[in-house]
Amino acid sequence: MDTLSYKTVSANKATVTKEWVVVDATGHSMGRLCSEVAKMLRGKNKVNYTPHVDCGDNVIIINAEKAILTGDKWTDRKYARFSGYPGGQRFETPQVVMDKKGVYDLYRKMVRGMLPKNRLGDKIINNLYVYEGSDHKHEAQKPRLVEIKTK
Repeated sequence: MDTLSYKTVSANKATVTKEWVVVDATGHSMGRLCSEVAKMLRGKNKVNYTPHVDCGDNVIIINAEKAILTGDKWTDRKYARFSGYPGGQRFETPQVVMDKKGVYDLYRKMVRGMLPKNRLGDKIINNLYVYEGSDHKHEAQKPRLVEIKTK
């Protein structure tokens, strides 16, 4: 029996093929869209997925302001942060984050919560690019358009 046929091949930095993909957020639910984007950033949609390696794609989200938050999530959902001082816990709603910091920080906060809480997650989140309009500055990378089916 040939035992080499049962060998598990893990991806590493040299063997990973990273692509550039564009996701149009128009009309999609923001949480479901971010969930799919987190899977693409992590590389879970590829056959050579390896948990400890950044094998995901670079994801560009266009028309980010046209995504939908249903119900009262704009005002009822709370994002917590802590300054490190006593009484330093602060809460922000998605509406406040969007008004103060912009749509990029809101998507980054949502997707980062779905990634691993370690150094790999810190690296992976840097592969996310969010733009409000349909224009982006990554045409040189020849990204392919990906349709997200969220129902």
